[in-house]
Amino acid sequence: MKFSTREDVEVPIDQAFALICDFDAYERSAMRRGAEVRRMDDMTKPGVGMKWAASFKMRGKKRDLEMEMTRFERPNEICVQSSTSGIDGTGQIELLALSRNRTRVSVVFELKLTNLSARLLVQLLKLAKNSLTKRYRLRVAEYAKSIEDRHQS
Repeated sequence: MKFSTREDVEVPIDQAFALICDFDAYERSAMRRGAEVRRMDDMTKPGVGMKWAASFKMRGKKRDLEMEMTRFERPNEICVQSSTSGIDGTGQIELLALSRNRTRVSVVFELKLTNLSARLLVQLLKLAKNSLTKRYRLRVAEYAKSIEDRHQS
């Protein structure tokens, strides 16, 4: 199952990329929502090889998630692979400079299934694909707006 969308932001590409690479903020945000997040690497700068382990409750059940950065090409692309019980995911953010002060941010998220229970879950998700796609696009639009807001402040 694949979700994709894009948003244009009034931020130069280098600054947009820097704002997207604020991984400490993502960790804090997940912790505020009740997740336990641990860095699994010793890297001091963002790059390929960054790893996280997280655990959180979803629908009353504890889930464990592992994530690893597999591509980091400043200022154009970030790719993160994730794995949890039966589902592997790939998240990709691509940036394209439209002008000196405008950047297109494309966000793609794809799920791959590794066991039967995950396949059943995705069959249920496919039934709700339209509403999930709308929510996904809304979240990315909110995120793009937050990039613009952080750039202005």
